[in-house]
Formats: sequence, structure tokens, C-alpha cells
Amino acid sequence: MNRRTYSVAMTERLSADAGLHLLRRDHQEDLCFALWYPSQGKTRTTALLHKLILPQAGERRVHGNASFLPHYFERAFGEAMNAHSGLAFLHSHLGPGWQDMSGDDIRAEEGHAGSTLGATGLPLVGLTAGTDGAWSARFWEKTGPKGYTRRWSSNVRVVGRKLSVTWADRLVPPPRFKEELRRTVSSWGEDIQASLARLRIGIVGAGSVGSIVAETLARTGFQHLALIDFDTVERVNLDRLLHAGYEDALMYRSKVATLSRGLRKSATADNFEVDEVEWSVGEEEGFRVALDCDVLFCCVDRPWGRSVLNFVAFAHLIPIVDGGIRVEVDKRRKLKRADWKAHIASPDRRCLECLEQYDPGLVTADREGYFDDPTYISGLPEDHPVRRNENVFAFSLRAASLEVLQMLMMVIAPLGIADAGQQTYHFVPGILDPPRFEFCNAGCPYPALVGRGDTTGLVVTGRHIFAERVRAQRDAVRKSIPWRYRVANSLSKVRHIILRRERRKTPSIRVG
Repeated sequence: MNRRTYSVAMTERLSADAGLHLLRRDHQEDLCFALWYPSQGKTRTTALLHKLILPQAGERRVHGNASFLPHYFERAFGEAMNAHSGLAFLHSHLGPGWQDMSGDDIRAEEGHAGSTLGATGLPLVGLTAGTDGAWSARFWEKTGPKGYTRRWSSNVRVVGRKLSVTWADRLVPPPRFKEELRRTVSSWGEDIQASLARLRIGIVGAGSVGSIVAETLARTGFQHLALIDFDTVERVNLDRLLHAGYEDALMYRSKVATLSRGLRKSATADNFEVDEVEWSVGEEEGFRVALDCDVLFCCVDRPWGRSVLNFVAFAHLIPIVDGGIRVEVDKRRKLKRADWKAHIASPDRRCLECLEQYDPGLVTADREGYFDDPTYISGLPEDHPVRRNENVFAFSLRAASLEVLQMLMMVIAPLGIADAGQQTYHFVPGILDPPRFEFCNAGCPYPALVGRGDTTGLVVTGRHIFAERVRAQRDAVRKSIPWRYRVANSLSKVRHIILRRERRKTPSIRVG
């Protein structure tokens, strides 16, 4: 999609505080302001609500409807200017679900769009709270001299232990019922399925775990997946890579293209979309696609990629479903242990660094390409995480299952339980540890980044020389194959074309 879309996200805590103020017991409407920071994805702009500016005495009138006085607005955009943030206007309606706007609502927001843009450099964002806690939102963009146009958000996301999403049905219609999904829908109902299916899910790493996660989501009816991985299919991958075969390795196909081809056959949703992103999440192109997503699965084990996604979870309010597999063998190559884990990093949960999913001291070495240097790797201890690459499809299958179940729990919240905790399974001796519910360590920097989006001042992306080399190698192989062979969809067709060509060169012999 080339058309830019819009979204708003906030933490559970901010949403709850706003609801306490806006949803009054006397059933009158109320209002307040908030600060927001931008998160610019490749195709989506998200306003990240950061701080409420509640009214003081004499700054607004409540009279069935509600109105604010000029000095309240001046105080609010003064705070926005000092914080170098955008300004959002929040008010409540006396009804559930996604709310439209009355004429008074439109005049109030449109009338302040120009001064807000002039003072902050960012468009005014309007939000309406329904009585059931649902949110609707819009951006007021300048489209001409003194002209401002309302751009509705596709969704509003509340992120924390639970992920709650309110959808603009006119922009993202709920999926129709399909016989193929009868059993799935019977497990949690049409409303939950409609919310799940519309989530845009990013899968960072299209290897063993990532391919199984993607397959599960495609069959569950998710409509839009983004696959982010720069790597190429190799023969060493074929015992663990779903939808990949020998011909994919021989033809140097990218992992995302190979997996995408299979997912289009497996998908049960109408108009299924899958984005093939042949970049690392540590490169700017892959990073911006990740910011277009509502949920991200971390299926990479390198410290740089994990540190980028950890940053995204807090600064950009996108939950990261993460896990990992650790396999140890003895000197005789006999299995000693195999452990895998799953958890979610987001505000009100523990970050990936505090979960010890990566060593921050190794991020710089990864960014500078040392982990792709055979000489450097050979000098590392045998038990170093970078050298540990034992894995089998069965272990990947179990790890992927745990990660998908973590995501489903976060969205569905059966019996009100949205957080499954940090889960660890030990293949030897076959036990699942009790879940752990912990917060970040004292002094962890990530909670201070919550909702700051593109304004943190931190640069987490950079040039990925090894990824560039891998893409260049694929391009070189593609160019070396004659065009009439490259257009074939499979190796068998290529072989058929070559064989037919050779037969034409062989002279025929008449007998008799």
C-alpha cells in the first residue's frame, strides 16, 4: 500500500487515567488535552500519547456537552511547545464503540488546527472516548491555505499487559464469516476474530521459528503480514525452514519470497496481503516497515536486531513477542539439554535486555559486522551464543507455538487474563517452569523511552554490510540466469525449458 494511513497508540495507564476523567459518573461529557510524539513508519503515521494535561479550575465548562476556555488551550499548547511534542484534544461521548463527530466537535477541532500546527509543527490530533473505553481518533492535516482536512485513524491501540484495539470499520472493515474459519471462530467468537484478523503483524526473521509463526497466523485468518529478513535460503536451512525446498536454495531465493509464496497458499483470509521485506530490522528500510505493524514477532537471535525491537516496544508502543531456543550437546555430539522460552516486551512488562535475551555489550560488535566475520567467530568460546546454532524443527515448532499463544493471550484475554508471564520449557526433563511476572531492573533506560517515538534522539539503525552483501549475491545470481529461465516459477520448469532446448538441437533420425 502506498497510501499513508494513521493510527494512535497509548499505554494502558494513560488510557485508564483519561477514562477516569472523561467518563463521568453524572453522565456528562468532559474534555482534556494531551501531548503526543510521532512514530513514522513506511506507510503509517502514529501519534503516541505521552502525557495528559488535565483541566484546572475555571478552564472548562461542563454543561451536558463540554467546552474549554481560551486560557486552557493556551496552557496546553505552551506545554506542547516546551516538550517539542504535538497536541491532542480528548473528549467523551455518551455511547459505546467508535464515535463519529458532531458539528460542534468538528468546529472545535478544526478551529484550533491552524494554531496548533503553527505552534508545534505537528497536526492537531482529536480523540473521542466511548462509554465502553473504546477510542476513535483523527489527524487534522493542512491541505491548503487556511484549509485543514480530517484524516481518520484506522485504529487506536492501548498497549500494556493487554493489547486493546478499537477499529474504524469504514476504513478497515471486519472480515466476513468464512467456512474455512468455522472452527477457529467457534473458539473465541466473531468479535475477537474480527479484531485479531485486522492486526498487522510483523515477523522479524523468516527462519525456522518465524516461518512457523507466519504459517499459523495465515491459517488463523490474519489479513496482513510483513516478513522482514534479508537472508537467502540455503541447503543447511531445509530441515527447519517451512515452505522451502532444494530448488529455492539452488536458485538463491530470499527467505521472505520463499515463505511468502507458501503463505499465499495457506492463508484463509480474503484479500490476504504479505509484504516481502528483504532488509534487516536494523536497516532503516526494515525498521520503518516494522513501525507500520501493530504487533511484532522477534524471531532473530542476534543482539543488534533484538536491541532494535526492544527499543520499538517501548519508544513506539508496539508489543514484541519474543522467544528463544538454546540447545547444548556434549563432546560426543549427544544432546545434553534443550530449553526454549516465550514472553512479551511492552510497557508494564519486562524489556528484552532485563530478560537477558541479548547482551547490550555485544550490540556494537554486531553492528560493526564482527559476528559475520569467520575469523572473529572462530576466536570465540565454544559455548558463546553466536557459535551456538544447534536446532531442530521440533524445537522450533514448540517455541513458535509458545510465542503465538502469548500473542493470543494478550489480545483475547480469556477470563480477563492477558499476561501469560515469562514462560520457559525444558526438554530435559520435560517440564514447564512456573511463569514469572517481573518488571525491569532498577536503572533500566527503556521505561523512560515509553511513547517518545521518533524524538528520543537515539539512532538504532545503520548500515548492515553483510545484509548488503547477501542481497548483492542474490542479484548477481538472478542476473546470471537467462531471462527466459528466470521467469519460470520453479526449478522443474527451468529444467523442462533447458531439456526442450537441447532436444531441438539434436537432429532427428528417420528409420525405414
